[in-house]
Amino acid sequence: MYKILIVDDEPDVVSLLKDYFELGGYETYTACDGEEALERIRIKPDLILLDVNMPRMDGLSVCQRIRDHVSCPILFLTAKVEDSDKIRGFAAGGDDYIVKPFSIDELGARVAAHLRREHRNTSEGSICFWGRLVLDYSAKSASVEGAEVVFTKKEFEILELLSLNCGQVFDKERIYEKLWGYDAEGDSSVVAEHIRRIRAKLKTWGEEYHVGTVWGIGYKWIKDQKT
Repeated sequence: MYKILIVDDEPDVVSLLKDYFELGGYETYTACDGEEALERIRIKPDLILLDVNMPRMDGLSVCQRIRDHVSCPILFLTAKVEDSDKIRGFAAGGDDYIVKPFSIDELGARVAAHLRREHRNTSEGSICFWGRLVLDYSAKSASVEGAEVVFTKKEFEILELLSLNCGQVFDKERIYEKLWGYDAEGDSSVVAEHIRRIRAKLKTWGEEYHVGTVWGIGYKWIKDQKT
């Protein structure tokens, strides 16, 4: 049974979502603000529905605090959203935006789609060595000479997509469609921000060359510096 954490400061919204997802067979947990959400993370949810505008700590701040420690999909709930807000949200580690008022059935379909993508078994049990960089696709982890390099869920998915298709060029639009989905509320500009963050983390270890730019086209995985 999938566990969903619902975080919203509107009791009516929390009650509606809790009843809907429990009827759908999900195990639900709730929090009324950002600080309570941080306490609830210990349940290890499979998906988080996170309101953006909350007292004490907003949804973006919560996402930034938890993203390096949880890999599950995080879906933002918000009354309105501008493109700049979307980019901030995706950069913070969010996976999708749900705009209020929303169709409860559409929300249910979005949640189900994210959970399917999260648990599909595309590369179970495989480990690849790329120079000093080691990617464990089963554990969704990366390391260099035994030291862990922490990536968010979406950052690792980009690494996984590029590295498992070494040498193949992917434009930003294709990466976005594959990893966020056709129905996601956002645009391909968030891919560039994720690539920037990935390279910054790899640069600490001198391994940033793996994510190459094909100018005017997109990105590709480079096996070694001689490639």
